[in-house]
Amino acid sequence: MDDLKQKRIGVLLGGLSAEREISLRSGEAIHRALVDRGYDAHKVYVDGDIDQVLRQAPIDVAFLALHGTYGEDGCIQGLLEVLGIPYTGSGVLPSALAFDKIKAKELFRLYNVPTPPYYALDTRDLDTLAEQHGSFGFPAFVKPRRGGSSVGAARANDLAELRERCVEAGQFDRSVLVERFVRGREVAVGLLDGRALGAVEIVPKGRFYDYRSKYQKGQSEYHFPARLSPTRYKGVLNLAERAARSLGVRGATRVDLLVTEGENEYVLEVNTLPGMTETSLLPRIAQGAGYDFASLCEAILARASLGQSSVAVAAPATVTAPATVTALRD
Repeated sequence: MDDLKQKRIGVLLGGLSAEREISLRSGEAIHRALVDRGYDAHKVYVDGDIDQVLRQAPIDVAFLALHGTYGEDGCIQGLLEVLGIPYTGSGVLPSALAFDKIKAKELFRLYNVPTPPYYALDTRDLDTLAEQHGSFGFPAFVKPRRGGSSVGAARANDLAELRERCVEAGQFDRSVLVERFVRGREVAVGLLDGRALGAVEIVPKGRFYDYRSKYQKGQSEYHFPARLSPTRYKGVLNLAERAARSLGVRGATRVDLLVTEGENEYVLEVNTLPGMTETSLLPRIAQGAGYDFASLCEAILARASLGQSSVAVAAPATVTAPATVTALRD
C-alpha cells in the first residue's frame, strides 16, 4: 500500500448511463476516503471525452466508481487496457458477461448455478408477446437486459401489464429479460477476489428492492448476517462464490440472490462494480466482516490490475459468519 501512495490515483465517476447520479455519490465517497488515508487521489469525471481527459491528465491507477452502460460492461475497461492503466474490478470479458443478464444466466446454467426461469424478448416484437410468453405464467419480472440499480425493472401481473413493463424497460435497452417471479427473501453476498465476506438480508418497504428502496434512506431494513441457519448461511455464501467463478470476475463484487422458504436459493445477478454509497450493500457487508469504509476502498485499490498483472496484492482474509443477527435501519 505504501507503493500505491506514491502513485496518482484517478477515481473515475459519473459516466453516461442512467446510473450517473449513483456513480457520482459512490465516487465522491471513495475519493474522500482515499484522500483521508493519504493517497494522491483525484476525481476524474467520465463523459464522452474520457480518452482525451486520461491522455491530458495521466493517472497511474484507475479506481472505477462507475455504474451501468460504458462503466460496468467492459467498455471503460477496454479503454484502460489500451491506455495501459491498471484498474479496479473485473476485466473486459467478465464485466461484459456479468452486465448482460442473458449471457450471465446462460453461464449460470452451464455451471449449475440455480437462477429463476427466464426468456429474452426484443421489444420490437411485442405484437407476438402473448405467443412468446405462452404458459410462462404470472407474476413475472421485466428488466432491461443490460443495466443495474433496478432501473427499468418492474413486476407484471398479467399480459397487459407485461406489455407496459416491456415498453418501459425498452427505454433503457431494446432487449429485455422476462424472469419468473420467485417468492423469497432478498439476500446479497459481498466478495473480495471470489471469497465471501458475508451475506445481508434486505427487507424493502415496497414490493421489491427497487431504485427507491436502494437509495432513499428509510426505505429498507437490513439484517446482517442474513437471518438463516448456520448451515444455510454457509450454503448461500458458497453459491455466491460459485456464481462469481462462473463469470470469472475479480476484485470486489456483490451477488444478489433470492432465498425461499422451500430451502431453495436462486442467483439473480453478479455486480462487478457494486455501489459504494452510504446506503450501498457492499460497505454494509464489509463492515460486518471488519472493514470500515476506508479499509474497504484500500482493499479494492490493492487489487487493481491490468490484464492478469496486479499492481499490488493483498490476500483477503477468511471470513466466517458472525454469531449474532442485528437489524440495521437507515
